Amino acid sequence: MLETVDLSAKDMDKGEYKTVRRELTDRLVVLQQQARSRGIGLVVLFEGWNGAGKGSRISDLMYNLDARATSVHVTEDADAESLSRFAGLRYGVDGMHSVMEQFWRALGERGTITFYDRGWYTAAVQQMLFEESREASAAFGEEAPKDEAEPVRRAVEASRGERRIDTLRRSLAAAADFERQLTDDGYVVVKFFVHISQEAQRRRLRKLHDDPATRWRAPKSRLRQVDEYAETYRLFDNLLEGSDFSYAPWHLVAGEDKRRANVQVAQTLVDALERALAAGQDEATAEAAARAEANSAAAGEAAPEDAPRQQGTREAAEAQARAQAVRAPSASRFKIVEGHPTVDGIVHTSSADPMDEAEYREQLKRQQKRLGKLEMEMYRARIPLILMYEGWDAAGKGGNIKRVAQALDARAYTIFPSPAPTKPELMHPFLWRYWTRLPKAGHVGIYDRSWYGRVLVERVEGFASPAEWARAYDEINEFEQELVRWGAILLKFWVDVSPDEQLARFKARAADPAKQWKITDEDWRNRDKYPQYKAAVDDMFRLTSTPFAPWIVLESDDKRHARVKALKIINDALEARLRD
Repeated sequence: MLETVDLSAKDMDKGEYKTVRRELTDRLVVLQQQARSRGIGLVVLFEGWNGAGKGSRISDLMYNLDARATSVHVTEDADAESLSRFAGLRYGVDGMHSVMEQFWRALGERGTITFYDRGWYTAAVQQMLFEESREASAAFGEEAPKDEAEPVRRAVEASRGERRIDTLRRSLAAAADFERQLTDDGYVVVKFFVHISQEAQRRRLRKLHDDPATRWRAPKSRLRQVDEYAETYRLFDNLLEGSDFSYAPWHLVAGEDKRRANVQVAQTLVDALERALAAGQDEATAEAAARAEANSAAAGEAAPEDAPRQQGTREAAEAQARAQAVRAPSASRFKIVEGHPTVDGIVHTSSADPMDEAEYREQLKRQQKRLGKLEMEMYRARIPLILMYEGWDAAGKGGNIKRVAQALDARAYTIFPSPAPTKPELMHPFLWRYWTRLPKAGHVGIYDRSWYGRVLVERVEGFASPAEWARAYDEINEFEQELVRWGAILLKFWVDVSPDEQLARFKARAADPAKQWKITDEDWRNRDKYPQYKAAVDDMFRLTSTPFAPWIVLESDDKRHARVKALKIINDALEARLRD
């Protein structure tokens, strides 16, 4: 693709530039406000060569745009320590999440503009280069004699192309998922690659290096990279060709003349916003904005847990009717494990004959002690553990979580509940509230209900449109795949209770003053909708039981059995990873 960029064009006349730039800037300012009022988010990614002027292009735009609805995320050069956190977690230090985490977190709300000064493609290249250098270092050995190291060097070089292709393939898949999810959710994604010649790069970086005030921007290590221009060119070209998606195409910018570059960037953004505004407001964007306003009006910025259920509007009723009329997709684009769970296929032991209390106490203590020891090893290896709990009301999720947390160092885990989304959360993609709530490497994240609310309660109650929850299955699969690629152990528990046992627990709670707070009118309403929820759960099992994140059923008519089973599964998973 890069060969199509004309780097020989004559510099743009200064007078012409001022006139054209002012017209485009004035138009862009107006379009920004129109997009803001319509809830259209704009994501602008700048990639390109070191010294190409990416930061200057962003600064030129930021000077004129409304700063209240504009943000900039800068992807810094990663050092060996931070790159090791991307590449395997066993080599890193505490604090880093998935490669994508920083970009997920920086995403602005619908109606705002988010600039990324380099982004997920830069991160992918840095990760790839680090993996190559680490493998080469391990293969050669610092003290290896030359005659012994040379055969290894040749083998490493021969396999480098294959490894690079594999790394790029994974990175492009993650980029495709992220960008497609954004566009599906009402965002406009504009990607720029700023291209310059090797001579221009050398000249610009040398100028920065020679000035003491700017030398930090062009250290000697960056100057040496100019000599690798040809190899980097091929790498960039492969990246661009593999990620030129129809919903997020690349715009190649000739960066040798900053005036022409500024005009091209501004014109591209004007065109993109005009197309988005002319297309009409996206249904999902409109509904999310309406829910955000309703929640905000009801309780300020943070909506109470039952806020969506209090709305009771005609629109909500109509959305629910539409949701019930639409079926889930017939299949996932992900491979689904054979023999995945079904609600009818879950077999419970009799609640009248639970695990003996003495046996329960002995097994619980043994598994908790085992988990405590494994947690220390997990922390040292910097392996993140994600435990996700879904299940029927009164199934015993809270008690199960409590027994797991009891075995852990209080400083090493976080329990993430899933109350009704706040206004800022509703103005982002639905996964954003979980993109920004991940455990640190070496820590444990426990989710008391989760991202599956989109295809369960939001589907059944009509809080998500049919289009939203229907596409959520593969969006969830993509998210979970990224977590596993990061290196996380992801365990998804479905805590199941039979209808008869659930009814008995409901009645017991209602009769016990100390437990009456656990039973609400909503619980009874949900029970009345058992057929709808059962269908949603079966669809969830059918479409999200992937090999990398299968569903695990905890049969909880006998709570003791379910607690011990969960602990044993967690311990087995940790041991398998640590011994791998």
